[in-house]
Amino acid sequence: MALDPTASSFTPTADPSTSTPSAPDTTTSSSNDNTPLFPPTLLPPSVLAALPTGYTIRPLYRSDYHLSFLDVLRVLTSVGDISEPQWNERYDWMAARDEYYILVVLDGSGRIVGTGALVVERKFIHNLGMVGHVEDIAVARDQQGMKLGLRIMEALRGVGERVGCYKSILDCSEANEGFYVKCGFKRAGLEMSHYYEQAKKAGTTNS
Repeated sequence: MALDPTASSFTPTADPSTSTPSAPDTTTSSSNDNTPLFPPTLLPPSVLAALPTGYTIRPLYRSDYHLSFLDVLRVLTSVGDISEPQWNERYDWMAARDEYYILVVLDGSGRIVGTGALVVERKFIHNLGMVGHVEDIAVARDQQGMKLGLRIMEALRGVGERVGCYKSILDCSEANEGFYVKCGFKRAGLEMSHYYEQAKKAGTTNS
């Protein structure tokens, strides 16, 4: 916080019974920017071994705002103009919960070239079972055809199994059905959606 040069040098002692803690500052980088969103040990070692030479796969970092993560998502759908403070606030919100498992694939230069997410839903049915929702599978256009999407799906399946999900589900277009069949999924029902007027006006309903 900037100092007021016109203020007196005397600073009164705050009353601990009335003071409130300051909100965390999410506008700048911090020492935990490279703390993974989830434990890397949840990722199957077999997936890392199957990646192209020099490539790696890991959980999302807070610092990935600067490593083309959002650009990769733009291959999939609209993202919006997200500022770094907005990114930090959303990342910290996710990191405070054990529901979000977002991973990234990096090429030999350290650039993010692929991503995928597993969102875990806790239920009352099936003996308090958990279901993994596979979301936001995206691979940079210049990296497609290298089986990175397949490796991302294998990794997410492994994460879902390790955290205790009894199944993982996803929605996809008919054009992509064949790919997800290769990833071990099968057709099971029909996707239906209802978009809200506020989302339509914001332009967030094209996926």
